[in-house]
Amino acid sequence: MQYATRPLSPSILRAYDIRGVVPNELSEDDLYVIGRAFAAEMHALGGKRAAVGYDGRLSSPGLEQALVDGLVASGIEVFRSGLGPSPMLYFATHILEADAGLMITGSHNPPEFNGLKMTLGGDAFFDKDILRLGRRVDAKDFVDGEGRLEHVDVFDRYVERLFKDLTGTKTLKVAWDPGNGAAGAVTDALVAKLPGEHFVINSEIDGTFPAHHPDPTVEANLDQLKELVAREKCDLGIGFDGDGDRIGIIDQHGRVMWGDQLLALLAREVLADEPGANILCDVKASRVFFDEIRRLGGKPVMWKAGHSHIKSKMVELNSPLAGEMSAHIFFKHRYYGYDDALYSAIRLLSVLASADETLADILDAMPSMHNTPEIRFDCPDDRKFIAVDEIASRARAMKDVTIFDMDGVRAETADGWWLLRASNTQPMLVVRCESDTEAGLERLLDEVRSQLRESDIDASAI
Repeated sequence: MQYATRPLSPSILRAYDIRGVVPNELSEDDLYVIGRAFAAEMHALGGKRAAVGYDGRLSSPGLEQALVDGLVASGIEVFRSGLGPSPMLYFATHILEADAGLMITGSHNPPEFNGLKMTLGGDAFFDKDILRLGRRVDAKDFVDGEGRLEHVDVFDRYVERLFKDLTGTKTLKVAWDPGNGAAGAVTDALVAKLPGEHFVINSEIDGTFPAHHPDPTVEANLDQLKELVAREKCDLGIGFDGDGDRIGIIDQHGRVMWGDQLLALLAREVLADEPGANILCDVKASRVFFDEIRRLGGKPVMWKAGHSHIKSKMVELNSPLAGEMSAHIFFKHRYYGYDDALYSAIRLLSVLASADETLADILDAMPSMHNTPEIRFDCPDDRKFIAVDEIASRARAMKDVTIFDMDGVRAETADGWWLLRASNTQPMLVVRCESDTEAGLERLLDEVRSQLRESDIDASAI
């Protein structure tokens, strides 16, 4: 097939991946030249073998073909793992000992979006790597060669690997909702092997996402799962996003277990094996996470938001477990260190099947905090980081305030904490606050509003 060449739209070169609306922002022509450029990056490091997979979006097969064509035209040996969740592609990269992994996926975004997640040499390929890739495309700095293709079926091996780490003897009733995303077939295959009673909805892979938006971290997208849990009297419900690397959990009463709460629960088993280990979470995590990890004998570590940042810090600190409020959970303990929602589900079931308490009991026992969701509001790209720096500078001068500034500014006060950070992917600022009391939460919000106004930022959304 002949592909046209054009400069990449700067808007698709995101901090953590490549992503845009198909075909206006991201086309098959773009994926071909991205494949050419990425192959040149591989050659520069001595890499020759890449694993490639794709999700269930309608545009994914064509984009995958174009990417593969670009890699092969540059002398790369390509292993095609086919349709499946992102973690299945990461698994293929590991077991095939590939030098790189490339996943065509729009993740949790609407159907008209698609994109590309990449690893190279066992590390996340992100941020400056992606900008360098864009420059290489613009310069047509490619390498010619004759690569080859091999179709590899890792589906059964992946399901077996997920099942391998299931422990516990208690019988559970579980509801599942893959949301018509790429994890649907794996969910069906996994459930067929699990003990207990299981009820699955929306497992047919459909890139139009007819049931609901494929993002289980937005509570409205869990409504069908809540209904299923209530109807079948399940112990818990488990949902996945569009490419199976983010998880959503509800208890028997339909209450959401958020990402930091889930991470604290999963850390029980990990810290029993590795006492004193570093457990990572992002700057948006509740104080409850940090207190619980210390109680369990671990060392809680706060780090930058974004799955690529978390993966890199895990390697640096040799952490066995990490996660984000966005419910990316990364297991190095007994696993490979990448974010896999299906594997996280297995580890959660193992904890619950080995515990005396139900998930509802565990949620009841966690301290009840007053907090906001992530409040996101518009701020121009050329202003957002400057505003955060201004506010961080003023916050450092405050009395009796502890500042964490590895990602925006998180200010911890007698009332709790407030966080202001710039979105890495959109022209937006993000605010989150948490306190022990409603009055304390309102004082924190007042402080954020005041700081924003002092930097001439519209605070009406707060």
